[in-house]
Amino acid sequence: MGKKSKRGSGPRPGSNRAERVAARKERQAAAMAPPPRPFAGLAAECDLVALRSFVASATARLDLVESGTDRNDVSLATILPGAVPALVRDVDGGPEGLVAMQTDPDPEDLAAGLAEAIDWATRSAPGADYAPAGTDKTLAELIAPDSALDIVVHDDFSWWFPPGTDVPAEIADMLQRANDSIMPTARLTPKSGVGAPWWVDSGERAHLRWVRPEAEDDLMNALARLHAAGHLTLGEGSRFAGSFRTHGLLVPVFDLDNELHHEEWSDGLNQFDEWLTEALEETGDLNTAELRSRDGIRGRQVTLR
Repeated sequence: MGKKSKRGSGPRPGSNRAERVAARKERQAAAMAPPPRPFAGLAAECDLVALRSFVASATARLDLVESGTDRNDVSLATILPGAVPALVRDVDGGPEGLVAMQTDPDPEDLAAGLAEAIDWATRSAPGADYAPAGTDKTLAELIAPDSALDIVVHDDFSWWFPPGTDVPAEIADMLQRANDSIMPTARLTPKSGVGAPWWVDSGERAHLRWVRPEAEDDLMNALARLHAAGHLTLGEGSRFAGSFRTHGLLVPVFDLDNELHHEEWSDGLNQFDEWLTEALEETGDLNTAELRSRDGIRGRQVTLR
């Protein structure tokens, strides 16, 4: 009887070969994984994350790298009817592309999926069904990397349809349900211009979610310094609620008194912005109180995606 073949049995657990195989598989998986910050390198990164993660109804005209008579104007949108990635419609006698940040299903690689939708929307005819064909262009090759978004926040989803459009009866109910789900929302602007602070009134209370561009550890240390110093606040009527990660960025969250209009938080926002800027400039080790603060903040942290 011949010897039993060892071919295909794989490396023995604990062997050097097993470690090398495992390391190779990890490198291959990392190379295939989408980037943790899909919108990194774009000036609009923080707002793109907000539009993708929690803003209900908003649009923004994109500053395209290539534009002209042979290219459609394209606007970014939070979500489109049917949660499709993109559509092209006829507006004032010309084609206009709309590209969604929130889709169903989500692309595995958000940056590549968004680039594909933008490229399609620039060259498709009004009424065409979205049919992804792939693109060799990156987001930075399609939209101006240093361009900020001029975002228009909407109270409803009437912008889904061009002015004067008769909404079909089978869509009217869906549109009304979507409109009823929208909460009052506003984009605030800090003096520093850093990040994207968004205010939303959820009913019982309001919230401020400030998408920040800094590396997580740097921002976490700065928040810990402010907490220990009693400066982790937007002023009376506010409370630091925690933070969450989304698309590679950290988002501090404050609960707010919703009796105050979003514009009434400007002074508190700018004071906190000043304190946070100073705390981010500190590079020394955290002291004992600051370390306790950091542990407490991390304990209330969640990850959305």
